[in-house]
Amino acid sequence: MKIFHCIQDFKSETRTIVTLGTFDGVHIGHKKIIERLIKAKQESDCESLVLTFFPHPRMVLQENSEIKLLNTIAERTALLSGTGLDNLIIHPFDQEFSRLTAEEFVRDILVAKFNISKIIIGYDHRFGRNRTATIDDLIAFGQIYNFEVEQISAQEIDEVSVSSTKIRTALLEGNIALANSYLGYEYTLSGIVVKGKQIGRTINFHTANIHIAEDYKLIPLNGVYIVKSEIDGATVYGMMNIGFNPTVNGTKQTIEAHFFDFNADIYGKEIQVAILSRIRAEEKFDSLVRLQEELENDKKIALDYIKHL
Repeated sequence: MKIFHCIQDFKSETRTIVTLGTFDGVHIGHKKIIERLIKAKQESDCESLVLTFFPHPRMVLQENSEIKLLNTIAERTALLSGTGLDNLIIHPFDQEFSRLTAEEFVRDILVAKFNISKIIIGYDHRFGRNRTATIDDLIAFGQIYNFEVEQISAQEIDEVSVSSTKIRTALLEGNIALANSYLGYEYTLSGIVVKGKQIGRTINFHTANIHIAEDYKLIPLNGVYIVKSEIDGATVYGMMNIGFNPTVNGTKQTIEAHFFDFNADIYGKEIQVAILSRIRAEEKFDSLVRLQEELENDKKIALDYIKHL
């Protein structure tokens, strides 16, 4: 898959079949749309192309938007690269782009830049300045500029939007099983391992304190989770706490993973942690001894879960 970081970087002599959207999560609903795109490409002499945007349009157009995303842009790119696409354009969304009229978008981008043969789009898709143009306008432009418009049905679009909403809600409620079922893969957190207070090592639970730079990344409900990670080519399992460490009077949310049978120094490394299941809510214990006892119990639960994978 070829990756382009703005529309201006892309130019094709080959005609393209296009779809566009934020594709946050690249979940099972999104994959259905991409599968249709690839199938249409295979039945033609065209290349497939996905146009997506970063930042998310709501971050730009809505003041004080607090939207949290399921993927960082790096995660979204990696997920899309595994779908069989020919081309991915990640265009910087800004106020200038939002002011393009519908015809400017069609004429100057879809036709002049993408050499479009067909676009696969939702029945309710709106585009152009102030999102005033509809699917009917797009069909009319297709007749003028010689490209086909394939509509995605209301039911399929609802599946996509409902999935995104349900995934976010499930993660914020700690329902990892439901979130992962809609995603079609395990929800992940990616970040650099940094030094924390190192209290874990005093109770025989060394932890990797994971710093996520992207403040727009959705963090699941505080609690203890069963996780896995690929580190130096090996799959390692463990458990992870998301929360404020109330037993030691923590004041800042941290993400700390304890990997089983693992002793390597990974400070400064970027790791990706996949979340498999939730064990319990975060609790405040009256001593480090009680915390250690509870962590030992969590570990037993996690090892039993992993044994049955």
